[in-house]
Amino acid sequence: MSGPLVVLVGPMGVGKSTVGRLLAERLGVAYRDSDDDIVEAQGRSIAEIFVDEGEAAFREIEKESVRRALAVHDGILALGGGAVLDADTRGLLAGLPVVYLSMDVEEAVKRTGLNTARPLLAVNPRKQWRELMEARRHLYEEIATAVVATDGRTPEEVTRAALDALELKEA
Repeated sequence: MSGPLVVLVGPMGVGKSTVGRLLAERLGVAYRDSDDDIVEAQGRSIAEIFVDEGEAAFREIEKESVRRALAVHDGILALGGGAVLDADTRGLLAGLPVVYLSMDVEEAVKRTGLNTARPLLAVNPRKQWRELMEARRHLYEEIATAVVATDGRTPEEVTRAALDALELKEA
């Protein structure tokens, strides 16, 4: 099988980056984040791309970034929260080991404060987070090999649950 050993998906603030780094360390592979790739390639933050060019333009940049990462990265890959919105991206994820890290809105509030650094949550963050999840949850579930709840768990506990769910052995 080519492609990443594990792909992490889920909402913003769920801990994809933290868990991804822990998984990479435990499995002895490289970690990559598609959002970091975008920031590096564009030379500006994701929030700036949203403000300057809009969500549609960002989603096109994101789609290409994810496609490239899936083609060349064989370690742990974390995707931005909205990457699953694209049908082509979901198609590329089919058959790959995808872990959906889930959490409820109260956990999201605790973790992120639902602050305005998140461009899609700038106004009425709780309501917007719920609406985003209503629009995305089924997409995360559709592509997931495993679903790992993160509520009330430490990053180490989530990492162990992901390893167990995919039946992966530590390096």
